[in-house]
Amino acid sequence: MQQGIMELMWRSSHVSGSNVHYVEALYEQYLDDPSAVPDEWRQYFDELPRPDDGPSHDVPLTPVREQFHQLGKQRRTALAPAAGDGEENRKQVRVLQLINAYRFRGHQKANIDPLGLRSQLPVPDLDLSFHQLAKQDLDTEFQTGSFFLGMDKAPLKEIVDALEQTYCRSIGCEIMHIVDTEEKRWLQQRFESVRSAPSFSNEVRQHVLERLTAAEGLENYLASKYPGTKRFGLEGGESFIPMMDELIQRGGGYGVKEVVIGMAHRGRLNLLVNILGKNPGELIDEFDGKKVIERGSGDVKYHQGFSSNVMTPGGEVHLALAFNPSHLEIVSPVVEGSVRARQDRRDDSDGTKVLPINVHGDAAFAGQGVVMETFQMSQTRAYKTGGTVHIVINNQVGFTTSNPLDARSTEYCTDIAKMVQAPIFHVNGDDPDAVLHATQVALDYRQQFKKDVVIDLVCYRRRGHNEADEPSGTQPMMYRKIKEHPSSRAVYAQRLVEQGVLSEEDAKAMIETYREDLMAGNHVANALVQEPNTSLFVDWKPYLGHEWTGHADTSVPMKKLQRLAARMCEIPDGVEVQRQVAKIYDDRRKMRAGGMALNWGFAETLAYATLLDDGHPVRITGQDVGRGTFSHRHAVVHNQKDGSAYVPLQHMADGQPRFTIHDSFLSEEAVLAFEYGYATTAPNDLVIWEAQFGDFFNGAQVVVDQFISSGETKWGRLCGLTMLLPHGYEGQGPEHSSARLERFLQMCAEHNMQVCVPTTPAQIFHLLRRQVIRKLRKPLVVMSPKSLLRHKDATSSLDQLAEGRFEMVLPDQANLEATKVERIILCAGKVYYDLAAWREENGRDDVAILRIEQLYPFPKEELFEAIEAYTNVTDIVWCQEEPLNQGAWYPSQHHMRAVAEMLQEGLGGRLKFAGRPASAAPAAGYMSVHIEQQRQLVEDAFNL
Repeated sequence: MQQGIMELMWRSSHVSGSNVHYVEALYEQYLDDPSAVPDEWRQYFDELPRPDDGPSHDVPLTPVREQFHQLGKQRRTALAPAAGDGEENRKQVRVLQLINAYRFRGHQKANIDPLGLRSQLPVPDLDLSFHQLAKQDLDTEFQTGSFFLGMDKAPLKEIVDALEQTYCRSIGCEIMHIVDTEEKRWLQQRFESVRSAPSFSNEVRQHVLERLTAAEGLENYLASKYPGTKRFGLEGGESFIPMMDELIQRGGGYGVKEVVIGMAHRGRLNLLVNILGKNPGELIDEFDGKKVIERGSGDVKYHQGFSSNVMTPGGEVHLALAFNPSHLEIVSPVVEGSVRARQDRRDDSDGTKVLPINVHGDAAFAGQGVVMETFQMSQTRAYKTGGTVHIVINNQVGFTTSNPLDARSTEYCTDIAKMVQAPIFHVNGDDPDAVLHATQVALDYRQQFKKDVVIDLVCYRRRGHNEADEPSGTQPMMYRKIKEHPSSRAVYAQRLVEQGVLSEEDAKAMIETYREDLMAGNHVANALVQEPNTSLFVDWKPYLGHEWTGHADTSVPMKKLQRLAARMCEIPDGVEVQRQVAKIYDDRRKMRAGGMALNWGFAETLAYATLLDDGHPVRITGQDVGRGTFSHRHAVVHNQKDGSAYVPLQHMADGQPRFTIHDSFLSEEAVLAFEYGYATTAPNDLVIWEAQFGDFFNGAQVVVDQFISSGETKWGRLCGLTMLLPHGYEGQGPEHSSARLERFLQMCAEHNMQVCVPTTPAQIFHLLRRQVIRKLRKPLVVMSPKSLLRHKDATSSLDQLAEGRFEMVLPDQANLEATKVERIILCAGKVYYDLAAWREENGRDDVAILRIEQLYPFPKEELFEAIEAYTNVTDIVWCQEEPLNQGAWYPSQHHMRAVAEMLQEGLGGRLKFAGRPASAAPAAGYMSVHIEQQRQLVEDAFNL
C-alpha cells in the first residue's frame, strides 16, 4: 500500500504550479518536526536528502527513513525509463530544498569578514549536486515558491544568483531557527526582496560617510594628542557610529521617546562625542586628568555615563548611556531595568516608546553567563521590555591575547541568542551600506514583533586591547593583515567617489570640517538639542544634596491604617482561597480589629498599602516573593478553582499607583542588576529584590560590588533599591543561614548604603516606609528574618505602626533597675530572643540587652542614649550567631568601642565577643552541632 501511495505521488503534478507554496511550507515543517506533517508527506520527504545530511548519502537513517529510502531507490529505478513528469516534480522539490539550504546556511558562505581571515569550510548544502541538480538544469524554469524573486517562475540560474546575492554577500542572516512562521517570512521578505542590498539615495550615503568620518576623525585626533593613552578606540569598527545614528533616528521616526544604551569600553568615547553630543572639550579635560565630580572617587572616562536629547524625524528623543564598570556584560540587565522603569512611567506596556540598545564585545557576549540570563528574562512578565537591539562589536579576537578557539565552543559568538529565537544578522563592517540595511531591518523587527534581535558587526581592532598594548606579540598574522588594510572610511569613500556619489575633494573636505569643529571645541553630534525638553526624563532634583538622616516621619493615622488593612484583606467572591492561606487572611482581619498581635507578614504588607496610598508605586521581585519563601507574605492569592491569581494590593483604590509583584526566574545576578537599573530610574518607587535565601545574593556579588555599594561615589548615581535577604541561624546548614552580613559592612563607607537588621513587625513597617518617604536615596540592605516571621514574641501592636518610627537602636525591653546593671549585651537579629529567654529563665536582672537594628550607618548617638543610664557597667559583650570571622564583629567593633568609651573611660577596651568560633563555612551542617553552638554562645554572652 505504501508503495502505491509513493508511486501515485511521484506520478502526479501536486508539487508544481500554485501548490508549490504549500509543499514548501510543509517541507519546512517537516525539517523542524517530521511528526508535524501528514504521514503521506512525511513518507515523501523521507525519500529526499535533508540539509543536515552532509555531503555523503551514506549517513545512518532511522528505521522509518531507511524503509522509505530503500523504497525510493526501488521506485526511482522502476520509473527511470519514464521519468517525465515525476522527475520534473522531484527536481522542483529539490529546488525548494536548495532555496531552503541558502536560508539555513548561506551565512556560512557570506563575505562578512573585512580582513578575509575567517576560515570558511565548504557548505555542501549550497552545491547543486547535493540536491541532485546539475549545470544542465540551470536554464530550466522552476517555481520559486516563497522566495521573493519578483516572479513565480524563473530559470534555476537566476534563482541561484539571487540566493547568492541575498545570503552570501556582506550580510549573513541566521533566521531559520525561528519557530514562528510569520516572523520568519517577514524577515525573508525584507532581505530577499532587495537581495540584502537596497538602493540608498546619494544623500543617505553621504550622511553615512560623514558619520564614518566623525568616527575616524575623533580617534585620529586622540591618537595624535594622547599617544599610548588608554581610550579603547573604535578603529576598525567605525561603522558602529552610523549604525547607532540610524537606530536613534529611525527609532524617533517610530515614536520612540527614550533610548537607553549599555556598552563596555570599546568605542564608548566615540559614542559619547559623536552620537550623544558630549562636548569634546570636556573629554579633553578628562584626558588631562582634571576632576569631573566634586565628591566621591570618580571613575575612568571610558566607564562614564551620559544623557542628552537629540532631534529625530519623529521629534525629540532622550538618550541615556548607562555607567558601566569593567565587568563588561553586567550592564545589560541594568539597562533593561532602567528601560522597564521608563516604560512603566509612560504606561508603555508594549515597549514602543522606550528602546533598549545593548552593545557587547564578541568574547564577553559568548563568555559571560549574565548574557544568557538577560536573554532569558526578555519575554517574562516581570522583566520584558518589548525587545532589545543587541549589537556585537566583533573584533574576531576578543581581548588581544585571546584565540577564538579558546573563547567559545560555538561557531559564532552570537549563538547564545538562538535560545530565545532572536534573529541574528552578521554584517561586514567594511560595507556601511550593508550595515545600514541590517540596522534598519533589526529595528523594524523589534518594533514589529517586540522581541530581541542581534546585529553582529564583524570588524577588527586596529590597535590592541588598549592603546598601550602591542597586539602583534600574540596575534602576528591578524595584525600583519590589519596593518595593510585601509580603514572602513577609506574603503567607503573610495567606493562613493568611483560611483559618482561625491567628489574626492568633497570627501576630503569632510575630514577637514570635522577636525576644525573638534579643535574649536564644538559639539559634533549632528542632531543634538541644546535646550532639551526636560519632560522626557526623570527629574532627580528633589533627591539631590540630602545629607544622611536616620529618621523620618513614618507615622500613619489609625483610621487610615484600619481602612487600608481592611481593604488589603478583601478577597472577592468567586476567588476560592486555599485553606492555609484563608487562615492567614482571617488572622489578618483579627489583627486589624485588635483581636491579635500583629505579625511580620501583616505589618510588611500594610507598609506597602500605606505607600501606595501615599502615591508611591511598589515593585517586588525575587524567587517566591508572591507568597514569600517562608510563606509569610501571600500578597498573591491563587484561586483554587481555575488557578488565576488575585493581588489585593492591586485593588486598593481607583487610580492607585502600580503594585508589581512577580516571582522571578531562577537568577540572582541578572535579576538584581535589573532591579538596580529600575531603582536608579524610579526615585519615587519602593523597589525591592528579595533573595530566596540571603546566602544566594552571592550569585549576584558583582552587582553589589560594582553598582549598589559604589555607584554613587564612582558616578554620582543615586539608587534607593531595597534588598531583603533572609538571614538567621536555624540549623539549616552552610547554604541557608548567612546573608554574609560581613561583606556588606566591609563595603560600607561614606554613607553609601544602609544595613539594617529589624526584629519586630513595627520595625520593618517603619523601615520600608522610611526608605521612600525620606528624599534621601541610598540602597537599603535588610537582613530579614525567618523564624521571627512567626515567633510568639516577635509581634507588634497597631499603635506602634500608627505612632512609631524606625528605631536604629532598641533599648532593653525589661523593666530593669539601671544601677544594678553590670553588663550590657549588644546584639542584632533573632539572637535577641534567645538571649531574652535565657535571661528570664535564669533571673539575670544585672544584664541589659540592647538591639542594634541599623549596623550602618552606625547609630553612635542613639546607642549612647540607650546605655547612658547604666552607670555601673563593668563590661560590654557583643553577641552574634555568626562565627568570629563573620558577621558584624570585625567591621563594627570599633564603633561599639567608641560608644563604650563615651560611657566610661576604658570600657571600650573591655568589649568582649560571644559567638561561634571562627569558621571557613558560614554555619554547621548538623543540627546537633548547631544546637550546641547556639546554647554555648548564649551562655557565653552572660558568663564570659
